[in-house]
Amino acid sequence: MADIEPLKPSNTGWLIADVVADTLAFGWARTEVDPALLALLSDPQWQPYVVFPAKFADAARVVHEVTNNDNKRPLFILLDGTWDEARKMFRKSPYLQNFPVLSLQPEQLSRYKLRRAQSEAHLCTAEVGAMCLALANDTQSAEALNAYFEVFTEHYLKAKQQLPVDWADNVHLRLQTATHSA
Repeated sequence: MADIEPLKPSNTGWLIADVVADTLAFGWARTEVDPALLALLSDPQWQPYVVFPAKFADAARVVHEVTNNDNKRPLFILLDGTWDEARKMFRKSPYLQNFPVLSLQPEQLSRYKLRRAQSEAHLCTAEVGAMCLALANDTQSAEALNAYFEVFTEHYLKAKQQLPVDWADNVHLRLQTATHSA
């Protein structure tokens, strides 16, 4: 996570941790690496994937699917920050340079409405997380995260406009259904 990203009220990265129990978050610094992150990346039970657009990576590293090599579990590395921060993290993290780059191909434009993106194709962290869960065949968690993201967005926008939340609307019913089926 970029330095102040977790403190921004519009940050969606923390939604992933609320849905996926074994989520880990690490702060990013250009000159220091958390030893726990390096230990995680070298743990043989995991197959790390840096989730980032293909156009920023060497073509030889780019993959579009999660493979099940040697029964390793996929470890999705999401760079949580603004697009400028995420590109900086991608370029200036030499410990990530030997891992495949998972380039997602969304079927729809971003639904993120809380900050301006440079492009409608740029997804927020929660949307990326949900796509990764779906690629790993965890469709229940992907659906729960998507529903949670919609409720989070609804609450945020209503609070900005000082409007009441309709707890019985479609987004809340979808979240209730998604979390009770998980």
